[in-house]
Amino acid sequence: MTTLTRTRDLTRTELRELAADLAARPDEWRHLVHHDPTARTYEQLLRDEHVAVWLICWLDDHDTGFHDHDLSCGALAVAQGAVIEERLALGGQPLRRSLRAGEAIDFAASDIHRVAHGGGGPAITINAYSPPLWRMGAYETAPTGELLRHSISYAEELRPLDLAPSA
Repeated sequence: MTTLTRTRDLTRTELRELAADLAARPDEWRHLVHHDPTARTYEQLLRDEHVAVWLICWLDDHDTGFHDHDLSCGALAVAQGAVIEERLALGGQPLRRSLRAGEAIDFAASDIHRVAHGGGGPAITINAYSPPLWRMGAYETAPTGELLRHSISYAEELRPLDLAPSA
C-alpha cells in the first residue's frame, strides 16, 4: 500500500475519499480478505500519527451494535456486497440506509451508529479514522430505557450489547 506523509488529521471528506479510493483498488488488499461466519474479521491496512485504515469482512448476522468513535471522525466505503448503517434518532426509529459496493459515507466522532451485514453474500468495507482510533463508545439500552455508554478499546470487538432484565 502506498504510504503518504501526513502532517495533520484528515477531514471527514478526505477520509471518505481515502476509503473510496482504497476500496476501488482491491489488488492492494484482496490477499487479506478472510470471512468467518462466527465474527467479523478485520485487518489494519495503515496506521500513522494521523490516520488508521481497516479492511473489514462481513457475513450474515455480523453487527457492530450502536457505537461512537470517541475522538475520531471516520468513513466507510463498501468494496464488495452490502452493509446497513443505522444512526440513532431521538423519538423514533433509527435512520437506516443500505450501502452497496461503490458507495461511501463519513461520520463525526460523536455520531452514534451501527453497521450490519446487508445480506446477499459476503461484504467487504474499507474504514478510515482520523485521528486513529484508541477508544470507542458502545451503547446499550437499560431496562429503564436509559441509554448507557461503555468506553472500550479500539482493539475490542464491537457487537450489540444486551443488559439482563432487572429482577
